Amino acid sequence: MVAGTHGSLNKAGSTKMTQISTTAGIDTSKAKLDVALHGRAEHWQIDNTSVGWRRLAADLSRVGVTRVGIEASGGYESGVVGYLRDKGFIVLVLQPIQVKAYARVHLRRAKNDRLDAALIADCTATIDQPRIEPDNRLAKLAQHLTFVEQIEEDIARFKVRLEHVGDPRLRRMVMADITRLKTRRSAELSRIVTALRTHDDLARRLDLVLSIPGLGQRTAIALIVRMPELGRVSREEAAALAGLAPYDDDSGKHKGQRHIAGGRGRLRRSLFAAALPAAFRWNKPLIGFYARLTARGKAHNAALIACARKLLIYANTVVARGTPWIEKAAAA
Repeated sequence: MVAGTHGSLNKAGSTKMTQISTTAGIDTSKAKLDVALHGRAEHWQIDNTSVGWRRLAADLSRVGVTRVGIEASGGYESGVVGYLRDKGFIVLVLQPIQVKAYARVHLRRAKNDRLDAALIADCTATIDQPRIEPDNRLAKLAQHLTFVEQIEEDIARFKVRLEHVGDPRLRRMVMADITRLKTRRSAELSRIVTALRTHDDLARRLDLVLSIPGLGQRTAIALIVRMPELGRVSREEAAALAGLAPYDDDSGKHKGQRHIAGGRGRLRRSLFAAALPAAFRWNKPLIGFYARLTARGKAHNAALIACARKLLIYANTVVARGTPWIEKAAAA
């Protein structure tokens, strides 16, 4: 296989198709996709467009590939991931840290697009099949929620800018921009809720999460969209997925401070934002929990992180049980 071949696995006259591989790896860029097969020398490149995706699916099917690994690349992988999943392929979206760790273990230092595709294929072959399949309905809504979060970031920037603007005309312009963005944010959130409620299971899940005091619509949407596993994983797994699980840092006689790491950053920020009002006003068990933590000397931020984790555990529990929030049971 010659690097740079577009949309075809076979070079004219080639007969190197005897060894079967069921796993492929894809290295993503904005314009191109480099593809390699696990355990084989062939590699090829296609355009990262709908036409290229169709050719890729046909090529992979022809050589018997069923599993595809692709490294998360800032969203440039989302189109081909969705297309391949719709065509029945098992697609694993790998975090860059997974691929880098695999390369370090196997002492692979050389790097280019072709080698990266082969590395991703080999890494994918070692990873177990996820217990919970991705929900394409939520994957599409996640893009809309990201847009809402970007609007919120724009609003925050305009508010900071307003603090440093003294001219009345300029202040009116900035305030008009803030009002416009808030209106757009509300409209987009309403569209997401409407989309969720067109599916009975997602609507039920949303209502269960909304039954928890301190979890409003904005945070509930983030939980449903950002964590499709909600209600189907343990409390420890849920906390780890959201990046709210405390990890040990001990070695020998050293006893390090527990800290959170990794996980889904946007979901974690939504839960952390909800934790403060919930722990100070809306959720009675959480108010008591925060008071006990701070009374034992826990810092404010650490206590809020623990409260955010509690909110996630509450949501995971009510969805798993299929029953709304019961304050006495939750407090226990």
